[in-house]
Amino acid sequence: MTTRAFRQIDVFGSDPFSGNPLAVVHDADGLSTKEMQQFTRWANLSESAFLMAPTSSAADYRVRIFTLARELPFAGHPTLGSCHAWLEAGGSPAEAGVVVQECGAGLVRVGQNSEGLAFAAPPLVRDGPVEQPLADQVTAVLGLDDSEIVDMQWADNGPGWIAVLLPDAEAVLGVEPDFRRYPGALDLGLVGPYPDGSECDFEIRALFSDDRGMAREDPVTGSLNASVGQWLLSTGRAESPYRVSQGTVLGRRGRVTITRDGEGTVWVAGRTVTAIEGLIEI
Repeated sequence: MTTRAFRQIDVFGSDPFSGNPLAVVHDADGLSTKEMQQFTRWANLSESAFLMAPTSSAADYRVRIFTLARELPFAGHPTLGSCHAWLEAGGSPAEAGVVVQECGAGLVRVGQNSEGLAFAAPPLVRDGPVEQPLADQVTAVLGLDDSEIVDMQWADNGPGWIAVLLPDAEAVLGVEPDFRRYPGALDLGLVGPYPDGSECDFEIRALFSDDRGMAREDPVTGSLNASVGQWLLSTGRAESPYRVSQGTVLGRRGRVTITRDGEGTVWVAGRTVTAIEGLIEI
């Protein structure tokens, strides 16, 4: 075992302890995949991140991201939380003002705006309509009728998201999923608009089945907000910038800001704060 620096970051929270916590292990070179997965299960958060030296000359650092069940090529709140931890530990990007993260999905740019750290949404690996048999099963899992769904689309940038647009935020908050109705893994993102003049423009929920087939909900999800943002902006259902509320059902106050720059890149921004800092033997 080796003593390594450790941080736990609250990501996307609008208030203290209101976002999505991330465990970050520094100087993780030398750890095996088995050790990283074991630590992640012990930490018992939605994800843990492991910072390493980059293998690409274009990157400032490399990160491996794990859920309780598996490794992910990319995830949003671990991207912002990892960048926050790397900078706080003294990391200095090669290009002033832009950090380049290397992960399983490739290179991801992280910048900063008035809302906090912001990552550039990676390209979708799958989009387009959801196949009808699967769409029917998704509808059943959500306990809805076809008439209650405005649209459904693949919005997969790594985790495997299927985005489901509902008529309004109230409908999103009212869903009670039952993953026993689908004999496999599903990653579902629900989104619905708030009335004009509300604090936030949309409510989002990230629902998925874990390695035991049980339903879980992620408090605040950067990757889902990235892919849903690309979808909503490209179809004219949202205008840049817009603000998202997530985690309401779980008693959190997650806030995510989505913008699209002049080149068409979608950026996902939110607040990052170190909640715990210390050393760990791993």
